[in-house]
Amino acid sequence: MFDFLDSDWFIITLEIVFLVLIIYDIKKYIQTKKKEYITNIILTFGFAVWTLYPMYKSYFGWNEEQKKVLLSHCSDTNDTKLCQCLDDTTFKTYTHDEYIVLDKDSTDYKEFLQEAKEDCLDDGWF
Repeated sequence: MFDFLDSDWFIITLEIVFLVLIIYDIKKYIQTKKKEYITNIILTFGFAVWTLYPMYKSYFGWNEEQKKVLLSHCSDTNDTKLCQCLDDTTFKTYTHDEYIVLDKDSTDYKEFLQEAKEDCLDDGWF
């Protein structure tokens, strides 16, 4: 139901909203020198880190060499767009360490792959 929460555009929009809120509070603090704006800045920054950290952790949890090894597993198929989408979904969902210890024959992983394929093949907005 809330698939849009995992999209890159939602994360980018959320980053912009946090930046606007922080800039607004800094501007108001400079004008009024009220300490409540410092509290707002700290709370907004803390909330931004809390919400955006998992996304950055998943993106930066893979080295380029590790990504190339994973991409080589998908080179035997002809559908490169689907392969790229599945790889991107894997990079977002798992860190490299989590992916290495993951049981590739488990039902959870098979369900993840099935849902990822459906999402990648879906051309609709939702």
